[in-house]
Amino acid sequence: MNSERIVDAKWLRERRGDAGVILVDTRPARDFHAGHLSGARHFDPFPFHHTDTSARGIAEFDAQLQWIFSALGISERETVVFYENESGMRAARGQWALEYAGHPAARMLDGGLKAAVGEKLVTNVEKFAPADFQINPCAEILATYPRMLEQLGRRDVQIFDVRSDAEYFSERVRAKHGGAIPGAYHQDWTAALAADGTVKSPADLRAQFEALGLDPANEIVPYCQGGYRAAHAYLALKIAGYAKVRNYLGSWAEWGNRDDLPREHPRRK
Repeated sequence: MNSERIVDAKWLRERRGDAGVILVDTRPARDFHAGHLSGARHFDPFPFHHTDTSARGIAEFDAQLQWIFSALGISERETVVFYENESGMRAARGQWALEYAGHPAARMLDGGLKAAVGEKLVTNVEKFAPADFQINPCAEILATYPRMLEQLGRRDVQIFDVRSDAEYFSERVRAKHGGAIPGAYHQDWTAALAADGTVKSPADLRAQFEALGLDPANEIVPYCQGGYRAAHAYLALKIAGYAKVRNYLGSWAEWGNRDDLPREHPRRK
C-alpha cells in the first residue's frame, strides 16, 4: 500500500540508492547500532516527550522539531521514510511530526523491517551533513488542550481514545488522575494493524472506524498517553479517508496531570 503518508517495501526496493530518499530508523539506539538499513539515519522520538500544549509549549515544540530535523540533514527536497520493526508508533510519530513541521513528503515504511525482506542490515553509520530545516507548522493536524476544552461537546468533533483498555478504564493510571476525556470513543491503537505488522487496508480501516461511530464528516482527535499511539491513529484515519484529523500532542500525560480539566471515568460493563 502506497499513499501520501505510507510506502511499502516494493516502493523502497525500487528507490534504494536514490539520493532524494532519506531513511530514518526510529528504533532505540541499541537496535539501530545492532543493524539497520543501509544509509539510514537514527532518530528515536521516545525521549522527546512533549506534554505542554499551551502557546508557549507549542512554540518550544516547534523549535525542538526544527533543531531535530536540521540535525538529521532534512530539507524540503527529499522524501523522508521513517521505519521501525513494523508499522509502529515510533515511525508514525516521526511521520506525523515531519508532516506537522510542513514537510511535503513525510512517509512511514509499512511493515517496517519485517516487511523489508531481502534487505541486508548493516552496522556502519554513513556520514551526512546537517541542514537548515525551516519549520512551517501545519496547525490543522495538531490539537492543544485549550482547543480540546473549547471543542468538548460539539457534535462535529469526535475525540478518539486509543490507549489500552486498562488505561481507558483507569485500571492502569499513568498520570495524577485516571479517567478519560469526556465523550471519547475508545479503541486500542493496535486494532489498526494487521497480523503481519502492516497497517490494515483503507477499506478495512474505514469500516472499522465507522462501526465504532467515527463519522468521516467530523473532525477526529485521537489521543493516548503521550501523542505517539495517537500519531499512529492519525495516520490510520488519514489512510481510511478521514479528511479532518488532529493529533492531541499532550494527550493524557497533559490532560490527566491537570486539576482544571474535566474527566469522566468509564467502567467495564
